[in-house]
Amino acid sequence: MSKPTTKHFILALGLVVLASSLFLGCSKSSDADAKNTTGSKKLYVYNWSYYTPDSVIESFEKEYGVDVVLDYFASNEEMFAKLMASGDAGYDVIFPSGDYVSIMKNLGMLEKLDTSKMPNLQYITEFARERAYYDPNMEYAVPYYIGATGIAVNTKMVKEYEKTWNIFGDTRLQGRMVMMDDMREVMGDALSYLGYSVNTTDAAELEEARVLVNTKWKPNLVKFDAEGFAKAFASGEYWVAHGYAEAIFEELPEEQWNDVDFFLPEDGGPMYFDSMSIPKGARNYELALEFINYIHKPENYAQLLDRFHFPASVNTEAEKYRTTTPFYTVEMLTNYELKDDLGPNLEMYNKAWETIRYVN
Repeated sequence: MSKPTTKHFILALGLVVLASSLFLGCSKSSDADAKNTTGSKKLYVYNWSYYTPDSVIESFEKEYGVDVVLDYFASNEEMFAKLMASGDAGYDVIFPSGDYVSIMKNLGMLEKLDTSKMPNLQYITEFARERAYYDPNMEYAVPYYIGATGIAVNTKMVKEYEKTWNIFGDTRLQGRMVMMDDMREVMGDALSYLGYSVNTTDAAELEEARVLVNTKWKPNLVKFDAEGFAKAFASGEYWVAHGYAEAIFEELPEEQWNDVDFFLPEDGGPMYFDSMSIPKGARNYELALEFINYIHKPENYAQLLDRFHFPASVNTEAEKYRTTTPFYTVEMLTNYELKDDLGPNLEMYNKAWETIRYVN
């Protein structure tokens, strides 16, 4: 995404979020200051929903004699807007995706990491290192997880379907499908289906993708939804849902998992690379380093894999300790691309998305 252009666009879109964040951020910072003056240890962590293994948090709290206070966000835009509105919002560790690491690093919003105090970074996979071109030396971000959104199909209700992104063009499923309310994900899916890069800056390719979504996919959707898609899929409102595997299966009893086909289309698509960073002005910098290092102890990282049935895309040794089967494999990510910071070219995507998301 971009630098000043992205900043201004997101601020404009997130006006309501920003207003509330100003209040929440100030109160959170004041609270952190108050806790620190009393001498108690608290670590404030801001992570994605459905993304934190409780067992690791509990063991970290016990080992370090600290309380971890967790807040959650549903999109990079939400996280970014909150930190922009309040400076740091009182958080010590945040979990931005790769393109937002670039944006926040360029805007001076992240602390530089002392990697000498995180020996468990030796376990970061080559798969992750090769893709962390936005911060190759882990100066500002440590890889947390690499994955991709896919498609969940309720196989009790849908028997025959195309296992590509073009499933959303199936008129038989009109009114029973949802895609994420995420510009880069939806546009990236369409671009990949058409054989283009998710980071294209070719206006003709982007227009072709825009037309595909607007005329073929969108008419069949109930809506675009980044927060409630998993609950609505679990309730039976949607039969086909675009989203994160961990969110979908988190909402379903395990005995119903066999009724769901979750797949990553071979067309390829946007890959996400979420990292752990320390926001500028964090009050518990040293403890934040300990936390990031603790996550990558292989026995601990395996608990993340088990909790959310993730493939071991980031930690080399964790696979030895896992006890579950992942919902998809690292090999399935072969055709997927990281979403780049598009700089000024993001405005092309913004304009295309406005005609999809905000025009009937």
